[in-house]
Amino acid sequence: MTHIQNTVTEISQFGRIGVLYGGTSSEREISLMSGEAVYAALKKAGVNAVAIDVQTDILLQLTQHNLDCVFIALHGPGGEDGTLQGALEYLQLPYTGSGVLASALAMDKQRCKQLWQGIGLPTCDFFILSEDTDWHVVLASLGGKAMVKPASEGSSIGMSRVENADQLKTAWQHAASFDSVVIAEPLLEGEEYTVAILANQALPSIRIRSEEAFYDYQAKYFSDETAYFCPSGLSEQRETEIKQLSLEAFNSLGCSGWGRVDLMADSQGAFQLLEVNTVPGMTSHSLVPMAAIASGIDFDQLVLQILKEAQQ
Repeated sequence: MTHIQNTVTEISQFGRIGVLYGGTSSEREISLMSGEAVYAALKKAGVNAVAIDVQTDILLQLTQHNLDCVFIALHGPGGEDGTLQGALEYLQLPYTGSGVLASALAMDKQRCKQLWQGIGLPTCDFFILSEDTDWHVVLASLGGKAMVKPASEGSSIGMSRVENADQLKTAWQHAASFDSVVIAEPLLEGEEYTVAILANQALPSIRIRSEEAFYDYQAKYFSDETAYFCPSGLSEQRETEIKQLSLEAFNSLGCSGWGRVDLMADSQGAFQLLEVNTVPGMTSHSLVPMAAIASGIDFDQLVLQILKEAQQ
């Protein structure tokens, strides 16, 4: 990985950067932390940056700041699902991360998994839940244990682990409060991994071990009990395999710039794709900065590299 050389000329070429953060999604709290960290890194590097807490008048805000480029630090619907990217395309403002279609596909777990299944990439089968679901039949089809999740939320928001039919229905009701589309997948109880992608290269994989029932919102952002292993402990062959699979998954959606691919191992040890995050967290507990450090890239360099890869 080539590090950015923070020359005065290169920094000045970035122009005026708007860091978009906060927003109105259920991931606002995390986005505020990500945006503040990114903004601080840009200012430290001498970049002419302005932090913009995104509200409903974001289009007006963008036109008032005379920006040359946007660093998107918004997580979840409204910032990571292609809608903001479409607005920025209309305004002809370059921005970090993936484009409109890739962002929308990555956010929509149902269609993302259907695409992967269609091209032969490994991801678990799933059911779409509704009021008419036969809870006993679905749970039995999933092996008796399942994970239930809203189709278009991130940070494990609205997710539940279930082990009986009553729990499955309750989990659906909970997830449905976040999204009209709710999916259920077999419960994978193998190791959990994540692979950061930067400038079309896979960074070292990270193995995650949570003390919670699963790697949920609390475990991701606030728990000091969650353990991260980087290097992950995989053999050289398995590390190559997980990196190649992650890049395939990332590229299959048309993603670009940077992102993160989440995976788990099944009972046979095979990697199963969970999802792609096109605007991963950039907080003190975040995984992309952790993988970057393992590659010799500190946080400030990471932020500048992401900016350098911005959509033109």
